Amino acid sequence: MKKYELTGLNITVEDVAQISRAKLGQVELSIAPASFDKMKKSRALVMDIVKKGKPVYGINTGFGALASKQIATEDLEQLQYNLIRSHCTGVGRPFSRNISRAIMLSRANCLIQGYSGVTPETIQLLLDFINFGITPVIPEKGSVGASGDLAPLSHVALALIGEGEVEYQGKIMRSDFAIHQIGKTPAKLGPKDGLALINGTSVMLALGCLALVDAKRIVKQADIISCLTLDAVRGTATPFDERISLLKPQPGQLDVSRNLLKILKDSEILFSHPDDGKVQDPYSLRCIPQVHGACRQTLRHSEEVLTIELNSVTDNPLVFVETGDVVSGGNFHGEALALTMDYLAMGLSEICSIAERRVEKMMNPHFSDLPAFLTKNSGLNSGLMIAHVTLAALASENKYLCHPASVDSIPTSTDKEDHVSMGVTSGRKLLEVVENVKMGLAIELLCNTQGLEFLRPLKTSPALEKVHKLVRKHVQIIEEDRTFHKDIESLTRLIETEEIIQEVETITGRLA
Repeated sequence: MKKYELTGLNITVEDVAQISRAKLGQVELSIAPASFDKMKKSRALVMDIVKKGKPVYGINTGFGALASKQIATEDLEQLQYNLIRSHCTGVGRPFSRNISRAIMLSRANCLIQGYSGVTPETIQLLLDFINFGITPVIPEKGSVGASGDLAPLSHVALALIGEGEVEYQGKIMRSDFAIHQIGKTPAKLGPKDGLALINGTSVMLALGCLALVDAKRIVKQADIISCLTLDAVRGTATPFDERISLLKPQPGQLDVSRNLLKILKDSEILFSHPDDGKVQDPYSLRCIPQVHGACRQTLRHSEEVLTIELNSVTDNPLVFVETGDVVSGGNFHGEALALTMDYLAMGLSEICSIAERRVEKMMNPHFSDLPAFLTKNSGLNSGLMIAHVTLAALASENKYLCHPASVDSIPTSTDKEDHVSMGVTSGRKLLEVVENVKMGLAIELLCNTQGLEFLRPLKTSPALEKVHKLVRKHVQIIEEDRTFHKDIESLTRLIETEEIIQEVETITGRLA
C-alpha cells in the first residue's frame, strides 16, 4: 500500500493517474495534520459570519443570479442541500471508475488547502470513498466549465450526503448503504459546504491529468514505432543528425532526434542500402523530429498548466483566515485548462496523422519495395489494406475532435455567468483523441513488424529487435488473411503498458 498525506500542494499529475487507477488496498489517502488545522480555522470563520448575520455570498445568500437574496439563518443548511439536489442535472453515460476517482482526488486536494471554509470531516469522507473503493456515478455531460463543473460535481456531493448512486464492490447502489458498509456516516452539510464541493475545475482537471499521463507514454512509443517503419521501408537516419536540430533547437525536436539515433543504433538494415537511388525520404519519415518534437511541446505546456491547477484553490468565494475576509473571485473558471487540453489534442492528433502517412508508404509497393499490403499472395489475400483504411478513419476523426471547444462560450444564469470555458468538453474530446492515437500506433506497429519479415535475414537494431520479439508474443507473422481487429486490439493493449519502452531502454538507456 502506498500512503499519501495530502496538503493541497503536494500531488503531481502522475499521482492522480496512479491513485485513480489503483485497486482496492493499493493506496491510502489522508489529510496532513497542519492542513486539517487550517481547514478547521477557515470553517470557524464561516460559522462566525453566520452568527453575525452579515450577507456574504455562498454562505447566507442565494447562488449565481440569485446572489442578492439573503437566506435566513435557520434555512442555511437546507440551502446547501437544495443546492446539491437542484444542481444534479448531469446527463449521458457515467464517467469511468478511474475518471471519477481522479475527480474526487482533485476536488479534495483543492479544498484541503484551507481557503474554502468547508467542514474537514466531509473532505475526509471524500478521501474515504477513494480508500474504500466507493465510486460515485457521475454523468459525463452537463458542465460548461464555469462557475466550476457544477453539475458533475453535484453528483459527487449527492453521493457524500447519502442520496446519490455509487459503484461499490461491483454493484450500483444507493450511496448511504455503501457509506454504512465502510463504517462511516453520510456527510452533514452546513453553511458553504455544498458550494465548496461543486464550485471548481475538478472534472476538467481530472480529464486532463489522465490524458496527459497516457500522452507521455504515447509519444515515446511513437518514436520507437516510427523507427521500425523507417527500417521496414529502408529509409535513412541522416535527417536525424543532431547538427541539424542544433540549428533549430526546439527542445522537443532535439529530444526526438536523439531518441531516434539511440533506437536505430547498429541496425543492419539501416546500412544495407547505400546506393538505392533514394535521395530524400518523404516528410513522414524525414521530418519525424520536427513533427514528433512539436507534439511533445504540447505535453510540456500541458503539464505546467495542469500541475499548477492541481495544487491550486479553484472555488468561490475564498476564505482568508488571517484577515477574516471572504472574497469573491473567479478561480472556478477553466479557461487555462480548456485551452491547454485543446492544444494537447491537436498535438496528439498530429502523432496519428503522420503515422497514417508512414503506413501508407508501407502499403505502396512502388515506394517500399515490399509486397503490396504486406501480404505474400496479394489478390487472393488483401493483407493489411483495410487496417490502413481504419487508421485513415482514426486520423480523420481526430481532425473534427480537434475543433477547439475553448473558443466557444454560451451565457448562463440570466447572463450573470456570461463567459464560460467549455473545459469538460475539451477534456472529453482529448480522451477520445488519446484512444484513437493508441489504436493508430497499434496499426502502424502491426504493419512495420510485418514489413520487417520480408527483409530477413537482415536485422534491425538490437533495441528494435527486442520490440519485434515482444510484438510476436502478442501477434503472429501474417501468412494469409485473418481477422486483424484482434491483432489491433492486442497491440493497443500492449501500447497501454510500458513494456515496449522498457524493452528498448534496456539497450538505449533512458529515452527522452
